[in-house]
Amino acid sequence: MRKTFALLLLFMMICSAGFSQYRKSVSILGDSYSTFEHYLQPDTNAVWYFPQPLNKNDVTSVGQTWWYKFIQESGYRLCVNNSFSGSTICHTGYQKADYSDRSFVTRMDNLGCPDIILIFGGTNDSWAGAPIGEYQYADWTKQDLYSFRPAMAYMLEHIRYRYPNVEVYFLLNCDLKAEINESVKTICAHYQVPCLELKGIDKQGGHPSVKGMQQIDEQLKVFLAGRQ
Repeated sequence: MRKTFALLLLFMMICSAGFSQYRKSVSILGDSYSTFEHYLQPDTNAVWYFPQPLNKNDVTSVGQTWWYKFIQESGYRLCVNNSFSGSTICHTGYQKADYSDRSFVTRMDNLGCPDIILIFGGTNDSWAGAPIGEYQYADWTKQDLYSFRPAMAYMLEHIRYRYPNVEVYFLLNCDLKAEINESVKTICAHYQVPCLELKGIDKQGGHPSVKGMQQIDEQLKVFLAGRQ
């Protein structure tokens, strides 16, 4: 009897230690704002941020990126960062090119098994002048996904079913077209996906600087803390 009790107690202690050490994992679905060389999955995704910067920007370390800072400072762990520089949420890219090989819609199935998903997109849809389309919450065709609103809705619905019981948040860049902002907020509200509207982010070459990365990190932490 004593031996059985001792084994049971040992088992409970091991389980308790395992749970206390568990760290939630975070996956990112993003564009250039969330890239850094050799920190993407797959590693063939296009990159904007490098240790030796190719662009006019002072971010030179992965530790300066918003997502790395957030994960490290919040005690989480990185699951997958599937970000692709220049990518749009919908299938339409710059000069109306077919971006179905890199769109958020195409990449959203490859985020691993996270506890939290952070989606940071819409910037290139705005900059590229992608078709806005109509609000559509069902019966999507592939052609529908070449417009922003249908693609945005399709993405959120699919992610909700593909990753059940996972926390999903959308980060909305500042300085985008009003119709993109309105569309993101409307569609996020429809799917009950919390949307962080970033404010006053410092940028160099259209992309967050070291200061801007810090601002994103800080605004995200405040936003999530307010939802506890």
